[in-house]
Amino acid sequence: MNTAPTHDPLVIAGRSFRSRLLTGTGKFKDLDETARATEAAGAEIVTVAIRRSNIGQNPGEPNLLDVLPPERYTILPNTAGCYTAEDAVRTCRLARELLDGHTLVKLEVLGDQRTLYPDVVQTLKAAELLVADGFDVMVYTSDDPILARQLEQIGCCAVMPLAAPIGSGLGIQNRYTLLEIIENAKVPVLVDAGVGTASDAAIAMELGCDGVLMNTAIAGARDPVLMAGAMRKAVEAGREAFLAGRIPRKRYASASSPVDGLIG
Repeated sequence: MNTAPTHDPLVIAGRSFRSRLLTGTGKFKDLDETARATEAAGAEIVTVAIRRSNIGQNPGEPNLLDVLPPERYTILPNTAGCYTAEDAVRTCRLARELLDGHTLVKLEVLGDQRTLYPDVVQTLKAAELLVADGFDVMVYTSDDPILARQLEQIGCCAVMPLAAPIGSGLGIQNRYTLLEIIENAKVPVLVDAGVGTASDAAIAMELGCDGVLMNTAIAGARDPVLMAGAMRKAVEAGREAFLAGRIPRKRYASASSPVDGLIG
């Protein structure tokens, strides 16, 4: 059960979601584990690599949608494995056909096979083409504030900067660039890539991110279902801490109880 404040929804492309934790569907040992971890995470948006997962294009194979039905989850097709704008656009159009006109997609155009860093030139090109074609584009990008602004200006409905390389588990490596993106963005900002454990997710949310997307940190854990639950709690706690407002950092102590008027 998701316990995040009901008055604080995540709004993407005009749709409201209670959960601010988005999860991937790859790297699990089987579809049953995928379903149980997704349930434990409380995720409402689940991202699917169209090039690597069967959502109906291979009729004779197990279908991911049998365990994560679109009636319950918002399926977020992604372009993982694409290295050109043309491939990414083609993949999104295939997803739209497979999902009966679905337009919400996660764009990622990679530039390097080792680090899986985005190719920002191809990403900008693909974003322009997809927005012009009527897609609602959530875009994976580097943590560059200028690029994030350009993607927003193109019309992307969410910007998703990496916190560290995909699958690295290194956590939030540059909180200052993330803060710059967050403070200037007029669309949701979600950390995508680099989270390793629950504290990383909490830090991202405490910084003011609107959400976190993760896959490896959950699927690669010793107990993916247990980790999914931990990530749900971390995202909720981090968001509530951000809304509550932390105390200022000080170089000296401040007594929790007043010292004026003490007896004796």
